[in-house]
Amino acid sequence: MKAERLIRVAALLVSVVVLGTGNAAQSSTADHSAFKELQGPFGSGPEVTQACLKCHTEAARQVMKTPHWTWEYKNPETGQTLGKRHVLNNFCISVESNEPFCTTCHAGYGLKDNSFDFTRQENVDCLVCHDTTGKYRKQPGMAGLPPVQPLEWPPGSGKMVRPVNLAEVAQNVGKTSRDTCGACHFFGGGGDGVKHGDMDSSLAAPETETDVHMDATGHDFTCAICHMTKGHAVPGSRYAPTARDDGGAMVRGKESGRNPGTCQACHDNDPHKVARLNRHADKLACQTCHIPKMARGGVATKLSWDWSTAGKRGPDGKPLITKDAKGHVIYDARKGDFVLGENVIPEYRWFNGTVNYTLLEDKIDNSKVVPINSFEGGPDDGRSLIWPVKVMRGKQPYDPVNKTLVKPHTAGSDDTSYWENFGWEKAAAAGMASAGAEFSGKVAFVETEMSWPITHMVAPKGRAVGCVECHSADSRLAAVPGIYMPGHSAKAMLDKAGWGLALLCLVGVIGHGGVRVATSRKGARK
Repeated sequence: MKAERLIRVAALLVSVVVLGTGNAAQSSTADHSAFKELQGPFGSGPEVTQACLKCHTEAARQVMKTPHWTWEYKNPETGQTLGKRHVLNNFCISVESNEPFCTTCHAGYGLKDNSFDFTRQENVDCLVCHDTTGKYRKQPGMAGLPPVQPLEWPPGSGKMVRPVNLAEVAQNVGKTSRDTCGACHFFGGGGDGVKHGDMDSSLAAPETETDVHMDATGHDFTCAICHMTKGHAVPGSRYAPTARDDGGAMVRGKESGRNPGTCQACHDNDPHKVARLNRHADKLACQTCHIPKMARGGVATKLSWDWSTAGKRGPDGKPLITKDAKGHVIYDARKGDFVLGENVIPEYRWFNGTVNYTLLEDKIDNSKVVPINSFEGGPDDGRSLIWPVKVMRGKQPYDPVNKTLVKPHTAGSDDTSYWENFGWEKAAAAGMASAGAEFSGKVAFVETEMSWPITHMVAPKGRAVGCVECHSADSRLAAVPGIYMPGHSAKAMLDKAGWGLALLCLVGVIGHGGVRVATSRKGARK
């Protein structure tokens, strides 16, 4: 089992996007290797898509309606237009102006700038989700295109990247897998485990202790088991998560309009045999107890990223890179300082599913920590539960004159991207021009925070958070407002009053009993 896990994880790490394992013929009703249209040779990804569409006539149109294609989401609660090209973060900061690298994980071909045609069906990438060979990859810096000729990468390194045999991949397509989804989602934010804390390459073939649902020798769930897809639309959104689901268990395949990926959709609203535990679910998300720690699979997650320290060089004059005792990069001259962690206890927030984002046009208060996003919710709104979250803390560039965050151009080989040589002002000017946003020409740095709900890496029930971890003086939930918990929320005066009343009651009971005994004996003598 360990050998299988190592092989699958190694396959994921070969490049930023390495996709799929298995034999499509085992689960498919069609042998794609027998299709004349897929014999190739293919000179590009779009040529493969054109072949796919001869049979799958509606597939591209379906994909083109989803955020996987548009990278855009209109939040009906807040009215904000969100998505990867709109929202800033405190990891890589911005997709916009860095598209050729960031769109390595776009479900399409050729998204390199604002001129991309979102209406061309052949630009949809079928292989990125449906490869089963493990040989498909999209090369960073190529705007989501797979290499079809031998390619020197990085440029000038002398190292060659082999081209993808598109015909072989096309003839072996199949269902999505943890590998195909994980090739992007495990590596979001610039590397393995960087962004989420509960998703990394350890989920390619996890042990039951890491994730009881995805356990490779147990339930072996794929992502689509919970994120049950219809017409290529994948339910579940970090822009508008389902924070509370009171609808009970769902019948799979029955149209309900609900998110099938919630815990309750499978486990119902009263999953415990003990009623007291079920009452906890009135205020606690299932994940709060059943995900005791994040980054549990052996892959560290980033907890802090400070861009302001970038640009240092070593004694040899080359960009400095520093690693910790475990080999984790904790300083990179191109990116700054990092803090990483494994087996990290999450932070906890009231959350009702509404998330507000600080967008490019929003004014910020640089005297405070700027929230890249903020979770709405509280103890009294009737919609909120206490959720575990990863809080990413960072320091990133902003415009001190206009009081707005900036989108710097940081990825690429052109002059403006290498700000350690040419300056943050030039990098920011290039990025803001690409975004069509106002920029004063000045750059300073501000502390930021960004929160992510934790919902993967569900532990076996025997590893759930113990009672004493919350009901104690150093409770996990100590920072959560508006709650009272026995064992934690003690008040000295209230305790004294309570014990005083208890003592008075005891004295009264003893006195009353003594009087009864005395009077009963007196009556007996008469």
